[in-house]
Amino acid sequence: MKLGVSGAITRLHHLFVRNGRADALSHHLAELIPSDAASVLDIGCGDGLIDQAIKARRADLTIEGIDLFPRPEALIPVRPFDGQVIPYADKTFDAVMLVDVLHHAANAASLLREATRVARKYVVIKDVYGDGLVGPLILRFMDLVGNAGHSFAWTVDYWPRLRWQQTFSDLQLAVTENRDQLGLYPVPASWLFERSYHFMARLTLNQQTIPARGAQDPGYSAGRQTG
Repeated sequence: MKLGVSGAITRLHHLFVRNGRADALSHHLAELIPSDAASVLDIGCGDGLIDQAIKARRADLTIEGIDLFPRPEALIPVRPFDGQVIPYADKTFDAVMLVDVLHHAANAASLLREATRVARKYVVIKDVYGDGLVGPLILRFMDLVGNAGHSFAWTVDYWPRLRWQQTFSDLQLAVTENRDQLGLYPVPASWLFERSYHFMARLTLNQQTIPARGAQDPGYSAGRQTG
């Protein structure tokens, strides 16, 4: 049976990259989510494979997800959302995580602020640095291969390192740990695709300087559901 180009790419990715990448990411995420966090929201959770691997390492965590395109085979409970307004009340979760999501967001800074709204303590991010001329081209290729066969946001905006730092500062988020050696890909793929593109950061909320959004906020949605 012919798989087609997209099907062949998806199969190769699943065979050689998908599980190893999920295992590496879950290793770092399980360590970066502090022990005083019990409830976690995964924004853009996809199939929940990474979440399942985290829970295998951290039985103390409960993880729910939201996604633009919820998958029926997802391994965790998933609710749909519009990519902008997170359908939960303020401070619903101890921690919120976004794994390779913000560079697909229509407004990454706004979505990150939404993440801080529903988080009580922490936001954990895995994303990429789009520095230089070649970096964004390689990252775009990786996105196309990694998401082949699935619906996802085709728009991308790969921020350079300095823009990430400025955004964290603007949102009053303290970077309490940052990792840029994640071991996501096997050799020789890591020589091209790992390099210094990927990072993971734990951000701690300053509750006194990040206001919860409410009806007085122009960006507030009166139709927001509560968890």
